[in-house]
Amino acid sequence: MSGVQTLTVGEDEGEQRLDRWLRRRFPNLNQIKIEKMCRKGEVRVDGGRVKPATRLEVGNAVRIPPLDEGEPMASGRNPNVITADDIKLIQSCVIYKDEHLIVLNKPAGLATQGGSGQTRHVDGLAEALKFEREDKPKLVHRLDKDTSGVLLLARTGRAAAVLAKSFNLQQTRKIYWAVVAGVPAPKKGTIKFGVVKAGGHGPQGEGEKMIAVHPDMIEATAGAKKAVTDYAVIEAAAKRTAWVALAPLTGRTHQLRVHMAEIGNPIIGDGKYGGSGQTNEGDGWGAQLGGDVSRKMHLHARSISLQHPITRKQIRFVAPLPNHMQKTWDLFGWSVGDAADDPFADEE
Repeated sequence: MSGVQTLTVGEDEGEQRLDRWLRRRFPNLNQIKIEKMCRKGEVRVDGGRVKPATRLEVGNAVRIPPLDEGEPMASGRNPNVITADDIKLIQSCVIYKDEHLIVLNKPAGLATQGGSGQTRHVDGLAEALKFEREDKPKLVHRLDKDTSGVLLLARTGRAAAVLAKSFNLQQTRKIYWAVVAGVPAPKKGTIKFGVVKAGGHGPQGEGEKMIAVHPDMIEATAGAKKAVTDYAVIEAAAKRTAWVALAPLTGRTHQLRVHMAEIGNPIIGDGKYGGSGQTNEGDGWGAQLGGDVSRKMHLHARSISLQHPITRKQIRFVAPLPNHMQKTWDLFGWSVGDAADDPFADEE
């Protein structure tokens, strides 16, 4: 039987029912068990009693009672069994560490948490990031499985609470780099399409997809949420593709991917929103460039700026490009040094 767990609702996990969130995290939990735990007050959100239909918000702390062996911890695997290769991998991702924080450069292809069949992910491998502490660090936000880049973990409960609040109140500054089909016009702008979730298939909602909603239709569309993204073109290769910086001003599920696809410039390698079978001939559509360009997702959480949760000192972390994106930069002759730390700073 597992011990009590306290999990933080990630950036792309808000606005969903508690029971569905639990089934994603713990695939072996059934609805009857979830309803019983809620009824007995064993599951709590921010310390309060809840119902299965309670809607979660980003940053909520969810208390999970001890679970039977058939209902594994959120890692989806025994957290004490990590291979030597996994230990080497996750420790090689560390780009910063102090008494309160660990910052990773998450590789593309590694899920942040369990759910939907994921058994190998950062949350499970975090057992190898305890170093001199007894408890593993806690996730305070998430990245999509195929998105690489800066990922923060808190090493103490106090740091976790402060960071969760910071993300929830949008007090962090995140800059992503992406390669997109075509060249967005104008070269700087703000995308304000809302997003609404379209149901997937399967018991865990596999295949879910977000759909863009015109700003004028957000209030009239059930379940739609406002979403805002700043973008700026840094370099372009003729009219066929561009290196863009993206700054999400809201934290909706798949927001950057949905927004870039909606304006006709899907992110290269994004089969979900750009069409896996489409090739880009220069008209701004097609998630694959062909040739020597990798078919992997070209979306990278380049940097994050925030106040340190304990010292309150302003800090910024930068993650180097993954290999498949660096090869694309080399192919087009782009240099990471040509981009400003914050391409949008002169507009603020």
